[in-house]
Amino acid sequence: MLSGHTVITAQSRGWDTLNNGDLLDAAENAKFELLLTTDRRIRYQQNLAGRRIALVVLTGSTKWSRVRLHLERIAAVVNTSTPGSYTEIDIPFS
Repeated sequence: MLSGHTVITAQSRGWDTLNNGDLLDAAENAKFELLLTTDRRIRYQQNLAGRRIALVVLTGSTKWSRVRLHLERIAAVVNTSTPGSYTEIDIPFS
């Protein structure tokens, strides 16, 4: 579904222990274009002004069994995200 994109987890980069600001800095410094997260608080915890990385936040259910039903919607948002953008995608619980 995310063909044409390289998907790398924060854990595989050793970034899974970083707080949001440090994670965003690390991702931007590594030239990542987009961060996909389920952390709904990131918008309120970080000053996103001037960020070069696009943020896509999954809200609602974060269970893979629910998320995978919405991969086309997620891919569409990922494909149209621009540097510095912020988008939320609601994943229904049922």
